[in-house]
Amino acid sequence: MWWVLHVDLDQFIAAVEVLRHPELKGKPVIVGGDGDPTKRSVVATASYEAREFGVHSGMPMRTAASKCPDAIFLPSDPAAYDEASERVMAVLREFPVVVEVLGWDEAFVGVHTDDPEALARDIQRAVTERTKLTCAVGIGDNKLRAKLATGFGKPSGIYRLTRDNWVKVMADRPTDALWGIGGKTAKKLADMGLTTVRDLALADPEVLAKRFGPKMGPWFWELARGASGTEVTATPWLNKHRSRETTFQTNLTEPAEITEQVAALARRVADDVREEARPAFRVGVKVRFAPFVTTTRSITLPEPTDDAGVLEKAALQVLEMFELTRPVRLLGVWATFENGLDSRGG
Repeated sequence: MWWVLHVDLDQFIAAVEVLRHPELKGKPVIVGGDGDPTKRSVVATASYEAREFGVHSGMPMRTAASKCPDAIFLPSDPAAYDEASERVMAVLREFPVVVEVLGWDEAFVGVHTDDPEALARDIQRAVTERTKLTCAVGIGDNKLRAKLATGFGKPSGIYRLTRDNWVKVMADRPTDALWGIGGKTAKKLADMGLTTVRDLALADPEVLAKRFGPKMGPWFWELARGASGTEVTATPWLNKHRSRETTFQTNLTEPAEITEQVAALARRVADDVREEARPAFRVGVKVRFAPFVTTTRSITLPEPTDDAGVLEKAALQVLEMFELTRPVRLLGVWATFENGLDSRGG
């Protein structure tokens, strides 16, 4: 039988840092920015010990410090995480399976086997022996179920979620327990009286289509029923977008200064786009207003391009879509590639 396994590394960034600094094992570790919690930046990841204090990814570092004052704060080091991720994916590719990399810390594995649990245990053992990192493995009869199964297996466990136990496991969970439904969508569904996966699965797809559009509405309905693809492809993982952002230690209030910063970020993104050797088809801007309200806007370009002037002009055009009436603490610019999906939200 064809099975999809989802391999998800435990507290990946924090785990890599603990391997580099063994004395930190068992201690609350928070990674983000340049490692200084007094500066404006956000948490990239937190160890399980830090999460017990309520620290989570995306939280302001200052808030994390107040929740867990005894934590060890470290700067983010993407190059180290790239290297660790590549070693893990190399281990997965040594098995007679198809590996589809999703990012630094996760991958789908497609395989014909009569004993997916045995394979999952072998994968866990090999990853730990070769990289000293641990992982959870979700087993499913499609990608959605495999992805969700890992959440029940974390940390370092194995869980199977299929058509047979879907209703028992998922029906009474909130709609944002589904992969692809976030907090904003869940609130809109709740406004319709749909608060659980069961509610959504029993809803009228046509009513959902009217509320969320002809594609998204029925897709949410299918998610609630556990429907998803089963194909795992071994095509190399490529960035869907390149982005740059800056958190300012002092809020920006002058429109001219904000414009200048967005232009500079756009030029850096343009350099990244040319480095990828793939044209971008969409440009977006992120603005985080003080104290911590984030808004994004984006536009589709007339045609895909890697021209720095065009990308900068587009970013400034997007900036005009914001009402810059409040102090700005963070600015970001991103470009989405022609073969990628623009999945950024506010």
